[in-house]
Amino acid sequence: MINRPSDTADRAAALTGALRLDGADAAAVAALLHAHGEPTLPRITDDDVTALRAVADRLWDVFAAPDVGTAAGLLNGLLTEYAAPPRLSAHDGTAWHLHADRGDEASWAEWFAATSALALAVVLAERKSVPGGLCASPTCGRPFAMTGRGAPRRYCSARCGSRERVAAHRRAQK
Repeated sequence: MINRPSDTADRAAALTGALRLDGADAAAVAALLHAHGEPTLPRITDDDVTALRAVADRLWDVFAAPDVGTAAGLLNGLLTEYAAPPRLSAHDGTAWHLHADRGDEASWAEWFAATSALALAVVLAERKSVPGGLCASPTCGRPFAMTGRGAPRRYCSARCGSRERVAAHRRAQK
């Protein structure tokens, strides 16, 4: 399901981080998807998690891309492999929304790849810059989507940025 591209890009970052850094299991993935807009708690299997983790590995490379050309190339590869012409859907009692995966029988991994790549591509096209990054905090490294206005972000959250500024201040005081 695609709501606002920024919401879907944020979901891509959250799920990529959970799968790559947290070792999320099926229950954690289902809860995260529900928290990011799935209308009901989805049924996720261990096989789904394995396939989702493979997609997260590829999305990680998008978030780590050093420049817009590299990010665009990686996203184009994902779109070529996973996306289909967008279609409107109102499944499971949801409001009409776009899907870019290859049909209602698409696996969770195919859906995750197609919707995430499309959302991150929209963010890239709108911002004319990389669609995300990896947190600059050496104790974090979580992926994040750059969906806001203003200067490019370095940290995944205000908390990480504040923690690093405090640490730098303390180092300077010594």
